[in-house]
Amino acid sequence: MKRTLPALLALSLPAALAQTAQPAQATPAPQPIQLATTPTVTQASLSTSAAVRIAQLAVQNCAQGGYNVTATVVDHAGVTLAVARAENAGPHTVDAAFRKAYTSASARNTTAAIAENIRNNPAQAELARIDRFLVLAGGAPIRVNNAVVGAVGVGGAPSGTIDEKCATDAVTTVLSR
Repeated sequence: MKRTLPALLALSLPAALAQTAQPAQATPAPQPIQLATTPTVTQASLSTSAAVRIAQLAVQNCAQGGYNVTATVVDHAGVTLAVARAENAGPHTVDAAFRKAYTSASARNTTAAIAENIRNNPAQAELARIDRFLVLAGGAPIRVNNAVVGAVGVGGAPSGTIDEKCATDAVTTVLSR
């Protein structure tokens, strides 16, 4: 009996483990991207007049909180459409606002989310080394019908969270008119 019990356990253990083990979940393959079948494509972009209003309103939003900032709005390709700067905003805010907007347009995400992704996944740290990228909160994509048509970046408030709120509130106000 002493020899039978270990033999039975040895035979039954793999069967028991096989019954309780969960089958491996296969990662679904990504859906293929539909490429254009024509020689040219049309892409929506933010109008200059909307960009100017967003930039000015973002600066005004931050000014109401006592912050001197610069706001830059870029099109979907990261090309500058409008810049507004509070009279007493630091000179560094001009470049910071552009780079936040450019980063957001390029990555199609908020710069705060990109920074969080880098914090949680150190392998993504190389994103911060891309030319013209600035991975600090304060940049947000501008979406119309779920398509990124531009981005806004604000620099100069004491935190990127404040920069981003001034920017996104301006976008919401302008696009809801």
